[in-house]
Amino acid sequence: MITSTSSKITTDVLVIGSGISGLSYAIKIAEQLPETKITIVTKSDEDESNTKYAQGGLAVVTDFNKDNFEKHIEDTMRAGDGENKRAVVEMVIKEGPARFRELVDWGTCFDKEQDGDYKLGREGGHTENRIVHHKDITGFEIERALLATAKNSPNITILSHHYVVDLITEHQIPNKELNLEAITCYGAYILDEKNNTTKRITAKITLVATGGAGHVYKNTTNPIIATGDGIAFVHRARGKVSNMQYYQFHPTAMYSKRDGMLFLISEAVRGDGAKLKTKDGKPFMHKYDEREELASRDIVARAIDNELIISGDDCVGLDCTQMDREKFIEHFPNIYQKCLDEGIDPFKQLIPVVPACHYLMGGIDIDMDGQSSIKNLFAVGECTNSGLHGANRLASNSLLEGLVFGHNAAMKSIEYLKKDDFNYQDLANVPEWNEEGMKIIDEMVMVSYLRKQLQELMSDLVAIVRSHQRLELAKKKQREIYEAVTELYNYSKLSPQLSELRNLVNVSYLIIKHSLQMKENKGSFYNKDLASKSIYVD
Repeated sequence: MITSTSSKITTDVLVIGSGISGLSYAIKIAEQLPETKITIVTKSDEDESNTKYAQGGLAVVTDFNKDNFEKHIEDTMRAGDGENKRAVVEMVIKEGPARFRELVDWGTCFDKEQDGDYKLGREGGHTENRIVHHKDITGFEIERALLATAKNSPNITILSHHYVVDLITEHQIPNKELNLEAITCYGAYILDEKNNTTKRITAKITLVATGGAGHVYKNTTNPIIATGDGIAFVHRARGKVSNMQYYQFHPTAMYSKRDGMLFLISEAVRGDGAKLKTKDGKPFMHKYDEREELASRDIVARAIDNELIISGDDCVGLDCTQMDREKFIEHFPNIYQKCLDEGIDPFKQLIPVVPACHYLMGGIDIDMDGQSSIKNLFAVGECTNSGLHGANRLASNSLLEGLVFGHNAAMKSIEYLKKDDFNYQDLANVPEWNEEGMKIIDEMVMVSYLRKQLQELMSDLVAIVRSHQRLELAKKKQREIYEAVTELYNYSKLSPQLSELRNLVNVSYLIIKHSLQMKENKGSFYNKDLASKSIYVD
């Protein structure tokens, strides 16, 4: 049951995040356990998530005449540089078609050929056309369908503009003995932004589905909400987090002189034939990989990075001038319109592009059911280290991951809920949030200044290409920012901006720490001091 007062909410299942992972998980439980009350909290509007901005589509085997599971498995393993867990890869890809059919049953529309077969795109790292899509706004369409389904479920409540501050574990329960090897989650403390109150939400089971952390860097394809919240508060609760050194930079974000979220030019554009060229019109990908534009993202991003170092230019160009105009506009209407809005005719001019922070392969450690190292705490999606992506995610495998792990986590949660073996005494003893002695920050300049300093540090020292010297300097500078943020947080009333900064600082610490521990280059991680020889061609 869900009960509430102004500052207390009790629910059966708490879902943190309203993207494909959180929504599909909630819908599954709601359908099978109609008496179970599910509360979804999201820190922005209910439809704002990384899912919403996924352009390319969903990688899934549907044409078994030309494609098969083994090809998709090998493509995924190759992209992940062999760091993937093969059992996880096989599970996700083999379960993919069933989860895809459920997505269609929930009302998601995918583009079809005239004969009724799905239109299948191809992206970097894939050996076959297997990307199902809805024009170039696949994520937007999936989000629309899942939200509509969730809203039709009477046992699902969605609370928008509710920001999770911290998980509730034994750390917060008075006189509770703490065993770091057996931590339990009892819900979360959540800031209601509209009423400016901090609520205690207790739950039997909690799911973290908070997406990535792109705004730890200056430029990212991620929406403004992607600040690594879930990873940070699980880390603070002493949950296990791994592989944070693996951050994928998408090769083709539209170049802008403004920092922040950059518009993504989908990899499917290159899959349909677009070519990367220097600003003076010379192709270059043939120097780096025999697959050229269809090499995996880590290779293409480093190739562009190297070309910019050689030329001193601020961007390269994506050449679409030889592509079929009618087909391009039909498949990529939003990309086409964005180009026009920026004064670019993609059939006459190169689209200016640069690599931008895009997808985190590491995160909260989970098993094949989405269970984290903390009891009764599940996690799904980009915030996790599931073993699917290894050192570098294969294009369009992320939406697939959210569906498959969302399903598995829901099935395991249903099992727990039916067993009903929860510590109700501890749930009842969770204290309310205490802000006594805290003061309101009257100037946000400190928060914005420290955030910019952190993003500059990460972008300059811990980006596509790293080195021992850069990482050691980053470690030192990050510590200084951490101490300043901690002091500010300890004496201030809660605000989303301050909490996000706190989370970004935690995430940056983990990225730097895990990068320093690396002894060899793998996938998206590249330290020039570890290379036996340069991969770059002058």
